[in-house]
Amino acid sequence: MAFAEKNLTVRPPIDVEGRRIKRYHVTADPAGIEPEVEDAAHRFLPQLLRTLPEPDGTPPGGFLVLHRGGDDGAYLNVYSWVWDNVLHFAGGAAGQPVLGCPDRDPARFVRLDRSLIGCVWELPPIAHERDAWVRHMLAAPAPDLDGYLADTLRAPTTGTTGPVRPGTRQPHG
Repeated sequence: MAFAEKNLTVRPPIDVEGRRIKRYHVTADPAGIEPEVEDAAHRFLPQLLRTLPEPDGTPPGGFLVLHRGGDDGAYLNVYSWVWDNVLHFAGGAAGQPVLGCPDRDPARFVRLDRSLIGCVWELPPIAHERDAWVRHMLAAPAPDLDGYLADTLRAPTTGTTGPVRPGTRQPHG
């Protein structure tokens, strides 16, 4: 089976449903994710955020990974911090009938009802986000949601080996 890393792009954070969400895009296409797929994912995002537990005082932060597959598929993984140190997941898919999508349209998202948290190209941001949450929210003298939102995995591909620090180059596969 052939394997190739994919492009990883960080988009500016957005505010949705009272939550501040970092955004990562994953795609093999150097041009990025099509605007209509990104727009459809953003329209679907509130539905996924409504699956969160009731607010409990945890600062309302999280991140998403929007992945455009090599076929018709598009995947929206939304991760939100709850109960101070727990990562909640909700996912959507489009264009992938095997996952319950009605057709092959990569802009028609449906809620995933399976216990899938991400594929190999979608997992690198999770490792970074865990460390960023600890740095800015749990180990800091005071929680710093703005600092957390500014701390993103900035690497050209999903083949990262750890967080990128300002002024350093990230090795990749």
